[in-house]
Amino acid sequence: MSTPGPRQSVLLIDDDVTFASVLARALVARGFEVATAHDGANALATLRRDAADHVVLDLRLGSENGLALIPQLLAIRPGLRILLLTGYASIATAVEAIKRGAHDYLAKPVDADQVVQALLGGGTREPAVPEPSAPPPLRRLEWEHIQRVLAECDGNISHAAQRLGLHRRTLQRKLAKRPVREAGKYRD
Repeated sequence: MSTPGPRQSVLLIDDDVTFASVLARALVARGFEVATAHDGANALATLRRDAADHVVLDLRLGSENGLALIPQLLAIRPGLRILLLTGYASIATAVEAIKRGAHDYLAKPVDADQVVQALLGGGTREPAVPEPSAPPPLRRLEWEHIQRVLAECDGNISHAAQRLGLHRRTLQRKLAKRPVREAGKYRD
């Protein structure tokens, strides 16, 4: 895997301290300067203090939504290249991330070489969500719809639950479950 030319800096924003630490070490080994933050407020303060060339941002930062953080990061540093990572991949969140200004989107688990490739890639590209070869199961369609509505509600679970006709706790339980996995073909 290629390394960056002149030393480039990355702000890694993830509430999973272990994941952030492991990825930070891997990026340092590949020639990046890395700063970490574990919530939105610290991320914004770090970016104001230490300008970064790239941001690797988790979609879920505890109770915060990483999508909402994208415009704030770009307001501080307009030329910033943002890579959104998530363990809850969906087409709706990928499209919303790109609309808000992210340059790339990767589903976890992800390795450092994939992150470096996304950070150093030229220009924007289509979200990295595979095209299904068979129709998705109903559970996956439900997950996609919930993610789309949640993105339209800027991560507000109460408002999204109301729009979906669900009780807020029911929506929270559905969100706590992992989405249906894809491995070439959809599985039930």
